[in-house]
Amino acid sequence: MAWPSKCKWLPLQNSGRCLSYTHVCKYHKIWKDTKPFISAKDALKKEPISDVIALKDSMKYFDAEFFNDSKLREMEDGAKEFNVPAFRENRKLVATENGGLHNPSVLLFKSSWSSGSMTSETRSFEYPRASSVHRPTNDEDIAFMSVIELGELIRTKQITSRELTDIFLRRLKRYNPVLEAVITYTEDLAYKQAKEADDLLAQGKYLGPLHGIPYGLKDIIAVPHYKTTWGSRTFKNQVLDSEAYVYRRLKSAGAVLVAKLVTGSLAYDDIWFGGRTRNPWNIEEFSTGSSAGPAASTSAGMVPFAIGSETAGSIAYPAARCGVTALRPTFGTVARTDVMSISESLDKLGPFCRSAVDCAVVLDTIRGTDAGDPSSREVALGDPFHVDITKLTVGYLDDAEMEVVDVLSSKGVKLVPFKLNYTVESVQSILNITMDTDMLAHFDNWQREGHDDDYEAQDQWPVELRRARLIPAVDYIQAQRARGKLIREIKDSFTVDAFVGNVTDWERVCLGNLVGMPVVVVPTGLKSIENPPKGGTKRRTTVTTGIYAPPDHDHIALALAMAYQSVTDHNKQRPPIDDLGPNDVIQR
Repeated sequence: MAWPSKCKWLPLQNSGRCLSYTHVCKYHKIWKDTKPFISAKDALKKEPISDVIALKDSMKYFDAEFFNDSKLREMEDGAKEFNVPAFRENRKLVATENGGLHNPSVLLFKSSWSSGSMTSETRSFEYPRASSVHRPTNDEDIAFMSVIELGELIRTKQITSRELTDIFLRRLKRYNPVLEAVITYTEDLAYKQAKEADDLLAQGKYLGPLHGIPYGLKDIIAVPHYKTTWGSRTFKNQVLDSEAYVYRRLKSAGAVLVAKLVTGSLAYDDIWFGGRTRNPWNIEEFSTGSSAGPAASTSAGMVPFAIGSETAGSIAYPAARCGVTALRPTFGTVARTDVMSISESLDKLGPFCRSAVDCAVVLDTIRGTDAGDPSSREVALGDPFHVDITKLTVGYLDDAEMEVVDVLSSKGVKLVPFKLNYTVESVQSILNITMDTDMLAHFDNWQREGHDDDYEAQDQWPVELRRARLIPAVDYIQAQRARGKLIREIKDSFTVDAFVGNVTDWERVCLGNLVGMPVVVVPTGLKSIENPPKGGTKRRTTVTTGIYAPPDHDHIALALAMAYQSVTDHNKQRPPIDDLGPNDVIQR
């Protein structure tokens, strides 16, 4: 008996598979239930399938089921003769190396809302100098001092960079077995850089507030002679003999690199080849977001500050979860040369710190353009330390933390109810189409070689990047056109100088990244965890909010965050990683 005519079969190794079976082919189900097995080979002898029929069936995955057989045959011939050879030639030229470190796209995203270039001579911010700073008697208190305070201890020679490096390396090694936030200790380099900082100061040369200050880098950022693993077992032995722009900037400011910190595998969430990074405020939780290491390490006082990155929430989410202040800058503000790329029109580097003041100091050091990142530019930022906030009108969304609204109002800021109005309903899908397609371009060879089978979390990049194979070029471009419409609508709707609102709302995370909008993540309190263990616990859930500004106005968001933190102490709280309470243990 012949196979039912509507049931299309293809050979799969030594068996057969119905092309419609994933959608429950009723013919195949009936046949399987009632008839003896016939091999796919025998079935194809009876009813061979043509390439045209296969192409026609596949068109449903591209939402293009409108071609007749003649047109499909023409498409098949054209793909074989032109498309496939061109694809292969282009891959040979630019896709043999993974990570997007070379051959950046010439299709550049510009986040500025100005009709001009919005560039000018870059001037350093005028930092406040901490007054009457004295060295604490114990290392714990030193570990939680701000960058500005530590810088004053260095400048006044109350402490050496070598001593600071000792303190933070000890803390990294002490708490990392629990938090799993470090991939590589850069101990030899740290002591070398600390000695250089101390020697310069002995010669009367002071480089500024980061002189001699230890810090950590997310491990997608290249540092010569040390592994840059991208958090992935595929690349865990990778050494990139190059200096990332952001590392060069920090080195020139006298900062001391003590560790390469955890990135989720290929910059996705908090799972990496060595484990999963935990939240210092509640070690039953994970840090969430791929900048998990920078967030957790800063929160736990293991580093004074760290550099992370965001494509779609990887600064906002871990900063909020771990209760630290962080800045996702305007897109293009910090050059990403020699940093693993997910999406060239979405990726941003930013600081995790103890305060908005520290974020401003670090941003001022790392901002700038570099030839290796064509999207980078000299953004004409104002000085956040000289913003008159009483002249600002700030909106607040329905989900804003009202304490922030009340504090800013008491400081003379005009606060008004606010809502972002836009008609684009596909914000989240625009981000996914953009991010996944760009990521696949940067890891095309990785997928073709089957390394997605070795990926640490099979429900993450492997699923998204396989799906990305089915995004046609024309629909990628349509998504970018829809993104342009969204940006224009947000620009028209942005009738205030800044606004306050939830920083982890997924729609807003997608929107902010598509627009290139800066946001400061601000800790605003703590609350009890759900289902605490018997006997009590000091573990807490952090409460945060976001202060958003238009592109190129990071200084406005920073100034407002600094004003809020000048009269509150939420950002100064320390997580209970030494004293978790009776019967309070980590569930592994």
